[in-house]
Parts: sequence; structure tokens; C-alpha cells
Amino acid sequence: MASRVVVNNLQAGYGAVRVLHGVSLAVNEGETVALLGANGNGKSTLIKCIMGIVRPTAGEICLETDGGRIDLVGKSTEELVQLGITLVPEGRRLFPRLTVEENLLLGAYRPTARKEIPRNLPFCFEAFPVLHERKHQLAGSMSGGEQQMLAVARALMSAPRILLVDEPSVGLAPILVSRVIAKIKELKDRYHLTVLMAEQNFNQAIKIADRGYIIVHGAIAFEGRNPKELGEHELVKKYYLGV
Repeated sequence: MASRVVVNNLQAGYGAVRVLHGVSLAVNEGETVALLGANGNGKSTLIKCIMGIVRPTAGEICLETDGGRIDLVGKSTEELVQLGITLVPEGRRLFPRLTVEENLLLGAYRPTARKEIPRNLPFCFEAFPVLHERKHQLAGSMSGGEQQMLAVARALMSAPRILLVDEPSVGLAPILVSRVIAKIKELKDRYHLTVLMAEQNFNQAIKIADRGYIIVHGAIAFEGRNPKELGEHELVKKYYLGV
């Protein structure tokens, strides 16, 4: 089922503090789109708006599916998950006192995903062998990199069509960042996912992105139609490449 997410002129914030100022972007079927920006520029707020965690004050968020158009604003997070939209949250947000396997099974709570457990659970263990080795270990006792892998695998257990990934590199050593980013690409290709990834690590994000946006002070400052355009833009050179 073909689908794309369209955000148009979105405004949002927290109380009297406005964070997003007229953000517009689109994530097309089968793409990996990077949302680049330094801390505090609105990446996570935008992801939370799409996921129904933060309610926008103005603008549109729509899911376009096979000629239809579903307004996502006002829908609960549970309803969005039922539509096949899943989030890998910043900070992982695991259940630390539950085992690895229990965390994975909780990711498959929606009816469509429950039927896929016999296929998806072995796949997650194949994709992340360390999770299989430690399936009876408490999630909170694992390393940061292992927890991030578990967070990604838990999202896949919901059998998503659209995967939102918020700051997967936060708190990880560089070598682990590279592994996690590469794994997101591998899983995206195998599952034919559509991915929107908010990330401040340009060099890692650009390895898997088809194109991307740069967000500055809550507004889209630049849209790069491909990785080369992004890498050559002045904002990227200034903030990410030290040029």
C-alpha cells in the first residue's frame, strides 16, 4: 500500500513558547529523508507532532495512501500506530525492568502486528544477533548501543509502513552510531519502509538519506534534493563540516 506523509505550514510549541514556525515537508513512499539540525531547533518537536504526542497549533499533517488522504492532526498516538506509523524515540524509552524479548513483544501489540510475531520476532533476532543472545536479560542492564538496537527492533515488531527515528546517535560512541545507522538502512531496504530520521550527526545521516531538510530555529532553511546538494550547502558547511 503506497503511502507518504505530508506536513504543510505546521506551527507548534509548548505553552507560550512557539518552536515550529510554518514547517512544510514531505516524505515519499520508500524514501529515507533526513531532518538535520542542531539541538533545540525543533526536530524532535516535529517528530512528536507527526506521532500525535504534541498537538500543533496550526497547519496540516496528512497521510496520503493510494489516492486517499487522512488528516493526522488530532488523532491519538495509538490511532497513528494502527495506521502503520511507528516511532523510535530519542532516549530509546524502553521498559528497563522487562526482558529484551518482553520489550519486543510489547512492540507488537497492534492486531496487525500480533499476527506477524512468528515472522517478525525471528527476523529481529536475525538482524540483531545480540538481542537473541540476551533475550532473557533485562533491557535496563544493556549498554547504550544495545538498547538503541532494541528500540529499533521493537519499532519493527509493530510491522510499520512509516518509521520515524528521533536522534538515533544520541549518547552513543561513534562506532556504535555507524552500526545503528547502517542497520536502519538495512532494515528499511528489507522491509520496504518509508523513513523520516531526525539527526544532528550529518556525516552519519547522509550515508543512508535519499534527500533531506535542514531545520534552523523551527523553520525549514533548506531542502536538499539529494545528498550532494545537502553536503554542498553553506549551512551544512558552517554547522557540520567546520568550513
